[in-house]
Amino acid sequence: MAGVMDSVNQRTQLVGQNRLELLLFRLNGKQLYGINVFKVKEVLQCPKLTIMPKSSPVVRGVANIRGATIPILDLALATGSPGLNNIENSFVIITEYNTKIQGFLVHSVERIVNMNWEEIHPPPKGTGRDHYLTAVTRVDSQLVEIIDVEKILAEVAPMSENISVGVVDDEVKLKAQTLRVLTVDDSSVARKQVTRCLETIGVEVTALNDGQQALNYLKNMVEEGKRPEEEFLMLISDIEMPEMDGYTLTSEIRRDPRMQKLHIILHTSLSGVFNQAMVKKVGADDFLAKFRPDDLAARVADRIKQH
Repeated sequence: MAGVMDSVNQRTQLVGQNRLELLLFRLNGKQLYGINVFKVKEVLQCPKLTIMPKSSPVVRGVANIRGATIPILDLALATGSPGLNNIENSFVIITEYNTKIQGFLVHSVERIVNMNWEEIHPPPKGTGRDHYLTAVTRVDSQLVEIIDVEKILAEVAPMSENISVGVVDDEVKLKAQTLRVLTVDDSSVARKQVTRCLETIGVEVTALNDGQQALNYLKNMVEEGKRPEEEFLMLISDIEMPEMDGYTLTSEIRRDPRMQKLHIILHTSLSGVFNQAMVKKVGADDFLAKFRPDDLAARVADRIKQH
């Protein structure tokens, strides 16, 4: 397994090039699944699990790993399939999402592949609204499904979406009623979370699904003679997205003098100090970890006051 994870240490080299590395794994059958290596801290044989009373059935137990107690989620069970059997011979992918660490129980881990975000596509139309996919791609002519982990985590351990009293005052809410915010995220759960938070403040929200869609939307706007910085208070963009990631979207916006004044916040479940450096490199105005309603509301409120 050490061989599989060797390239994880090189992962930051891909940032800003519209590229990613996918760790490929399998659950119950032959179907290949993928997870962005940026989210992966470690892969190991499933350790001894301690059952937690009254926890979600998806949580097969907790494990003590390097001095930390980490919940272990059965990805097969979480996505509506039968739970994994023979846990002792299964693997755990230790991940960090939204500053929280958890392990995902999988049957086997295959390898890491280096890809371009342009090769990652939204789920096919007709898959319905209840699927757990955020994107699909092909590796060696095999379909790879990329799971919407944020949806799973929101179901297993729902986070509060309420804004604390005092974060947004009445003056801000009054001003907000005349303003619009553009948001971009490939996760339907994340889009809804951000939208509900912003609508609570009072701004109107335009929500799009990926970086390419957002760039096309802004280009059409400037072709019509409109200025994005006048149409929108800000752009709040995820980083990991099919077709075009948030870093590349930001770079493209900054290259175009017709839209380069748009205020951009990168809002992501990716952790790590390299994000701060990348924010400066691509020209974003700010970086915010998902999903903290008070933090998001405070940034928007500050922007409204400046506006």
